[in-house]
Amino acid sequence: MPQIEVQTLAYELLSAFETGQGIPALPSSLPGFDLNTAYAVETTLKQLRESAGHRAVGRKVGYANKAVWRMLKLETLVWAHMYDDTVHHCDVNSAMLALTHPHSLKIEPEIVFGLKRPIVSAGLDAAAALECADWLAFGFEIIYCPFSGWQFQPSDFVASFGLHRALMVGEKTHLRPELIARFVDELPRFTVRMSKNGEFVEEGSGKNSLRSPALCLAELGGAILRRFPEQLLSAGEIISSGTLTAGHAIEKGDRWTAELAGLALPPFTLQLV
Repeated sequence: MPQIEVQTLAYELLSAFETGQGIPALPSSLPGFDLNTAYAVETTLKQLRESAGHRAVGRKVGYANKAVWRMLKLETLVWAHMYDDTVHHCDVNSAMLALTHPHSLKIEPEIVFGLKRPIVSAGLDAAAALECADWLAFGFEIIYCPFSGWQFQPSDFVASFGLHRALMVGEKTHLRPELIARFVDELPRFTVRMSKNGEFVEEGSGKNSLRSPALCLAELGGAILRRFPEQLLSAGEIISSGTLTAGHAIEKGDRWTAELAGLALPPFTLQLV
């Protein structure tokens, strides 16, 4: 796709991100639009946001499920950047989030990592990936779909900010060396119980994020190394490692709570206003 079309599409998707409005046609419906083009659009979006004074602070994962890879003919997961005005840190385990464009939104529970050093190798195991992290936390990601009926392809996901709207990061646990083995064991097996306004909604598991959020972190590092060796996951980046349940529609007034079992992280409650 010519550069002029990449930039035009990036402006259209940026407008949708800023206004909460929809996009009439999928980018993947355009001739020649593939993942390479999608990442070119994503790179352009990052440049536009940075020129407007925002800073990329990390990356979020999509399609952290190998069964989905086979169905969609993906070789690995996909990703997009998150920004200083979309990632919010909470010192306590309850938070409030104002929904500025409260339509076509969903909530996803995720494990979030903060890196202390870059991931410079592919094929890391869970322990090696965790050794690159300074902390982990539970988080709620709010996603927004500008496409009709929440129907899209991986290339559309990448080009539209990875559907990212906001990430609320709960209380952090620092990954001291003596804790690595414990989290390697717990991350694939823990469960998360999601409830809305006191009513049970769904139970998910760490295995839903590429068999373990730690393995998802490793896969992301390797995938970026292969596609963009000059843009490695670096120290200080925040990584949202993929949803642990289905995404659930949200609206103002909702109170969502996640309770974790089998993982040494506290529960987290998010009030949407």
